[in-house]
Amino acid sequence: MDGNSTSSCERPRQLVHNAMLNRRFVFRVPQLRTLSRASSSSSKAVVPALEKTPVAQSPNYPTTWSTNQNPRPAVHAGPRFEQTFMELQPNPLSAMELIANEPVRVVQGRKAVCDGGGGPLGHPKIFINVDQPGPQPCGYCGLRFEQAPHHGHEH
Repeated sequence: MDGNSTSSCERPRQLVHNAMLNRRFVFRVPQLRTLSRASSSSSKAVVPALEKTPVAQSPNYPTTWSTNQNPRPAVHAGPRFEQTFMELQPNPLSAMELIANEPVRVVQGRKAVCDGGGGPLGHPKIFINVDQPGPQPCGYCGLRFEQAPHHGHEH
């Protein structure tokens, strides 16, 4: 027996598989003919060039926020995004701008506690020293905490 022969059990299964593939191909032949006729027409359609409009990085932040981040139009270039309508794709808000809009949380002690909120969806609990003047951000989520004015000076 040579290496190309198949067992008698595998042969009927292979024939059924080939018949199914042939049937699928026969159903698609009219579609292929229509496509080939449309693409082989003698008149070449002129496709107008799309205007390049400046695109914001996110709806609430106009530019990139990192030195190694590419602008939004440059990221969505190339063959992967050729036939993608970017207007229909998700355009998430910048988390940086959302955190900046959060109010500063005033605490009454020298330490603030942040766990990210949301129980298991948060981050590990950390303690933030708020002795220094000005708001102190959480290293995980960016929320800002500040000591109440004149706290600890009630002698």
